[in-house]
Amino acid sequence: MSTEVTDKTPAAAPPGGNGTGTGDGLLQLMLDGMRRNMRQYGMLIALGLIVALFAVWTDGDLLLPRNVSNLVLQNSYILILAIGMMLVIIAGHIDLSVGSLTAFVGSMAAVFMVRNDMPWPLAVVLCLAVGAIAGAVQGFFIAYGGIPSFIVTLAGMLTFRGLTEIFLEGQTLGPFPKGLQKLANGFMPEVGPETNYHNLTLLLGFGLIALVVLQEVRDRRRQQEFALDVLPAKLFLLKLVALAAAVLTVTLLLASYKGAPIVLLILGALLVGFGYVMRNAVIGRHIYAIGGNLPAAKLSGVRDKKVTFLVFLNMGMLAALAGLVFAARFNAASPKAGLNFELEAIAAAFIGGASMSGGVGTVLGAIIGGLVLGVLNNGMNLVGIGTDWQQVIKGLVLLAAVGFDVWNKRKVGS
Repeated sequence: MSTEVTDKTPAAAPPGGNGTGTGDGLLQLMLDGMRRNMRQYGMLIALGLIVALFAVWTDGDLLLPRNVSNLVLQNSYILILAIGMMLVIIAGHIDLSVGSLTAFVGSMAAVFMVRNDMPWPLAVVLCLAVGAIAGAVQGFFIAYGGIPSFIVTLAGMLTFRGLTEIFLEGQTLGPFPKGLQKLANGFMPEVGPETNYHNLTLLLGFGLIALVVLQEVRDRRRQQEFALDVLPAKLFLLKLVALAAAVLTVTLLLASYKGAPIVLLILGALLVGFGYVMRNAVIGRHIYAIGGNLPAAKLSGVRDKKVTFLVFLNMGMLAALAGLVFAARFNAASPKAGLNFELEAIAAAFIGGASMSGGVGTVLGAIIGGLVLGVLNNGMNLVGIGTDWQQVIKGLVLLAAVGFDVWNKRKVGS
């Protein structure tokens, strides 16, 4: 048996090696690498296929620079919610209140800035504090009161929706100050010499490519130091080229219009910050631990109640940020704002690789899941598919993503 394995897998191309064996051996290693990383790359490949499909279907309209910018602006608040929701689901919980909390914070912003002429930077700080307090209250009942998150956040959904109606008195309130509007609709300023592209966006794009390549190389070296399986060298190089090409394409599209939207910079900061925390910080490892195996985490000394409390506090703050972005984008606070946002955020997390049982998922996966939904919405609108069929298609996509998770677990278990 051992001789047979040795013949099929040459010593020159072990996992993490140079991958310079025969063609059949390299192909086998590539297939093995794809199988091991299917959860990580499956939806990324799906996103690329969806973009390609609608790019052809819309005769290229999907990838017009103006439409790409609108795609970012239209989905920014859902992507913000999806990041927080991913952490909640990894910890083994759910939050049904984020849509109503988004609307409530928007109403508070309108009361502060429109009715009382409060300076918008101070109002933003207060609104974020309101969101954090709301999340902390829910987190307290869940972590220290022992009430299931489904019940607590369902109560929060009803409460915040009612408070929104009370604060706005059933009316739409606006407009907001110009400074806040730029948060959701503004673009980076143009600097430097006159070119056909937005110079700052190009610099940011090239910097992001360098950062992505450096991070991937570091992760690979760290995995090799701990004798973990890594992609073969040629497949890893192909991955780097694909990532760099994707970032460069988006950069050129944005730079050929008005440049990078300000809200994209906010999303980038959240992605980098939370991605680092979940990969390297102690609190990130504890979130994975309590979601993956709560009894084992407790025996290991993880303070599960504190971690759960902080996860919901963070969710509340991100919901507040999403509420500010949404209100600023539409330049008004409405009692009907945030409807079904919680479902969109939950769907984005599951499509992006979260597991129903907790303990699995990445921040980047939440962004990818949100983009899948965003591209689907945008593409179906461009080709004239009605909202009824859009809901059907998105429901089937969510079902397929969760079904893949169940199938993958059974396969691993067997």
